[in-house]
Amino acid sequence: MSAKSAKLFIERIKTDVEFAEKVKAFGDAKDRMAFVKEAGFDFTDAELKEVQGELSEDDLDAVAGAGNKCGVIG
Repeated sequence: MSAKSAKLFIERIKTDVEFAEKVKAFGDAKDRMAFVKEAGFDFTDAELKEVQGELSEDDLDAVAGAGNKCGVIG
């Protein structure tokens, strides 16, 4: 697990609309995280929150729907 993986995940959410929609479609956080891990990302909630803290407001808007436990940011 790593913050680097969390950063790569956020970048993919920002640049790959289809992937972002798939992530947002999961209602269950466990299933969502399983999908994210299958896509090659491995990070903890703390690592994702750490990376989110480094993002601008525009960046956060771009990744809305892909936050905590790969759920909703805010």
